[in-house]
Amino acid sequence: QVELVESGGGVVQPGGSLRLLCAAPDFTSGYLAVGWFRQAPGKEREGVSCISSNDFTTDYADSVKGRFTISRNNTKNTVYLEMVSLKSEDTAVYYCAAAPRTGTWCKLGLYDYDYWGQGTQVSVSA
Repeated sequence: QVELVESGGGVVQPGGSLRLLCAAPDFTSGYLAVGWFRQAPGKEREGVSCISSNDFTTDYADSVKGRFTISRNNTKNTVYLEMVSLKSEDTAVYYCAAAPRTGTWCKLGLYDYDYWGQGTQVSVSA
């Protein structure tokens, strides 16, 4: 079982920035690909970004390209999601998820991931 813990959510004004963190002791092993997902009220959970276990591949949903950046530091057991130029439509609960896929694997599908964190709330409001 892989335990994931998200942090860094909060309330921010439109145009502001936040950095989300996803921590897991298993990241030091280098075998987990990680994805960030979000779920807004009344909407389905959607993929936001992913990063491969070897850090060579990243991907982003069209709605966040150019604004969000995913990165990882396995020695610190942490994956980051840097979010800038936030919009009201970015308001959601953000979840990180992990999959035991080595190499360049990186996907944004919900059912591609085996382990999930509890989520952290991001609210973008004036």
